[in-house]
Amino acid sequence: MIPGAFTYHRPSSVKDAVALLATFGDDGRALAGGHSLIPMMKLRLATPANLVDLGGIAHLKSIRQDGGDIVIGPMVTQHELIGSELLTQKIPLIRETALQIADPQVRYLGTLGGNIANGDPGNDMPAVMLCLNASYHLAGKSGERLIAAREFYQGAYFTALEPGEIVTAIRIPVPPAGHGHAYQKLKRKIGDYATAAAAVVLTLKGSEVTSVSIGLTNVAETPLFAEEAGRILTGAMLDPATVKRAVAAAEKITAPASDRRGTPQYRTKMAGVMLARALARAAERARSA
Repeated sequence: MIPGAFTYHRPSSVKDAVALLATFGDDGRALAGGHSLIPMMKLRLATPANLVDLGGIAHLKSIRQDGGDIVIGPMVTQHELIGSELLTQKIPLIRETALQIADPQVRYLGTLGGNIANGDPGNDMPAVMLCLNASYHLAGKSGERLIAAREFYQGAYFTALEPGEIVTAIRIPVPPAGHGHAYQKLKRKIGDYATAAAAVVLTLKGSEVTSVSIGLTNVAETPLFAEEAGRILTGAMLDPATVKRAVAAAEKITAPASDRRGTPQYRTKMAGVMLARALARAAERARSA
């Protein structure tokens, strides 16, 4: 289908973008990579009268280190995340995840900001941001604010973004040196959303887990931070009994929908399988770091 008529705007600064969105109100939408919004417009599920393209704002496309944090602009594409030497060295989980998103054609245009801000529970990066304890810089007509990713997602396609607000940066603490990481994703075919997926970052002292963080993708209306599973693992060894307890705790917080990817029961169990695999892979990497 063809989208309804709209007026296209391409501001060159965050200030101008925010001003335009404030002026248009419900008649305006911010455009990042377009992989979520444009299909909705073609189906007439979204009919904004004004599109505000963020692609002309140069500083929204940077990746830089700021002290102990990595700061990524929301207009950085998945392809650019994959090619970033800084991210490969400091937060390799992001590259690993980006390589599993859709296909190369999508990754050339799809942006990190669009992936995390849309509130789609099937998107991969939100659970990774929960796992990494990221924070989002937001800007709107009321000014700027910083919100933790773990507080951002409130329901399917529903986030803490206020009307007219946009994400201006993603701030991620650099995980400790020697950490292990993994993103394990089950999907039906290349380009599909996850049936279930798990992100893990952990550190080891000998065989003991000294810290661990877990995010789950597409097994609820929002990405999930598996806090209780992390508590079970912290201070323990990754023996089968402990992993089984942690997996059970993670499965308990899921509430997946029934769709073509499987029944709720199947998808919950696959979340547990992906978590067990991610824990094993992350531990292997931590031991060899």
